Amino acid sequence: MAANKTRTVAYIRVSTDKQAEHGVSLDAQRAKVEAYAALYDLELVSIEVDAGASAKTLSGRPALERSLGMLVRGEAEALLVVKLDRLTRSVRDLGDLVDRYFSSGRWALLSVSEQIDTRSAAGRLVLNVLASVAQWEREATGERTSAALAHKRANHEYTGGRLPYGWTLDEDGVTLLPHAGEQRVVRAARTLREAGLSLRKVGAALAERGLLPRSGGSWHAKTVRDLLGAELAA
Repeated sequence: MAANKTRTVAYIRVSTDKQAEHGVSLDAQRAKVEAYAALYDLELVSIEVDAGASAKTLSGRPALERSLGMLVRGEAEALLVVKLDRLTRSVRDLGDLVDRYFSSGRWALLSVSEQIDTRSAAGRLVLNVLASVAQWEREATGERTSAALAHKRANHEYTGGRLPYGWTLDEDGVTLLPHAGEQRVVRAARTLREAGLSLRKVGAALAERGLLPRSGGSWHAKTVRDLLGAELAA
């Protein structure tokens, strides 16, 4: 009976406008989700389509937002895709989706190609493995990023954002070179601090000497603290 069927929203996607225009990939996906729903006795309440949408990020895909919204509003109990890469090609984003929508068991995730069905114990096991892999990927990426940034800083290479006080960029746009004037300010600030002055008084003393921040404004306790943390040129 229909009352016993799992109300399911299917999400299908193609990544290029050309695919969207010809509809071949969309038609194939539509046929697969309809066949899967019939085989496993699902009530297919909607098929949401993102045509010409990339899977690099989760943003900018209105059909995916509608699909997830249907779960939240209670209009569907499961999300069905032909393949997980229709949702995202990012392990991290997949992990985020799992954490936000499917790890609690309130809603089910179904995939035709991977034969994932989180309504079963086996399906939930696969989901937990995916979530663990996503967590590992997040941590590994963070470690790689931290190591790369530390290596760049150790070699006086620019790591993006605001240039650290006391340094300027070489013509290559990568190598950090000591800024003579700002390094002089750093040395003066350290001397004043070692003499026992508070951060605020260090700032006032620098201003009295005409040594001002890059912005030309006043020294605040935080900016003086950052200044004292600036690495002096070797």
